[in-house]
Amino acid sequence: MVAMDGYLSIGDFSRATHLTIKMLRHYHQLGLLVPAEVDRRTGYRRYAADQLPSAQVIARFRELGMPLDQIGRLLATADPRDRNERITAHLRQVEDELERTRHTVAGLRSMLAGPTDQTGNVRLRRIPAVRAAAITEVVNAGDAVAWLQGAVGELTAILAAQRVSPTGPAGGIYADEVFTRHRGRATIFVPCAAGIQPIGRVTAHLVPPAEVAVMTHCGPPTEVAGTYAALAGYVARHAVPVAGPIREYYLVGQRDTADPRSGVPKSAGRCS
Repeated sequence: MVAMDGYLSIGDFSRATHLTIKMLRHYHQLGLLVPAEVDRRTGYRRYAADQLPSAQVIARFRELGMPLDQIGRLLATADPRDRNERITAHLRQVEDELERTRHTVAGLRSMLAGPTDQTGNVRLRRIPAVRAAAITEVVNAGDAVAWLQGAVGELTAILAAQRVSPTGPAGGIYADEVFTRHRGRATIFVPCAAGIQPIGRVTAHLVPPAEVAVMTHCGPPTEVAGTYAALAGYVARHAVPVAGPIREYYLVGQRDTADPRSGVPKSAGRCS
């Protein structure tokens, strides 16, 4: 397979690496895997044997879904520590995606097994007005989870810095547009009896009273859609008024459990 001069033709290199000739040409154009020699007259590409490990690395990371530009930066990184950090970060991303896929598959299997009646968990409740520290912004639905976590962390830090104790779990109020248009106004709040000094995004806020139909979700956030569907079914069957926004309370947060896969009990209510 290896020629007398130590080079491999593009065909031999393709067979040795399981990278198609089309892929090798594309990687050459991108500067990702440049042949050791290109005949100026014929354009034939030839590769050195010591390029085989690089080709194998590219193939493995492509199997893991790493974009070509990231692979290029990885191969160009001379610092082993920096290279290992990049690899570790990508592997962590792949593992997170696999976990999300597992949760999605589990949810689909649960749906195929048939719906379970959760309406017995619904409670009608009047929630009084409370003073709170809050952050209000227009958010995209796709960014909502990260935004929520950041907002709760910021609110908690501000309250601690001002020596103000929370009087209840954090909550969120979401305009209908967050769900119907995937972009809308959202408020994250932490109840507190004492007043706070507004700083940055954090303001003093009066959470209005509400009559709500409430259901508690116990499980990973990725499976909350089933709880919302059950709550919506209850509201429809019992003709409960639903003029107000969605309101959530986060009964257990990241500070309370080290394992996000264990689920976050969360109450979800629709205001009337």
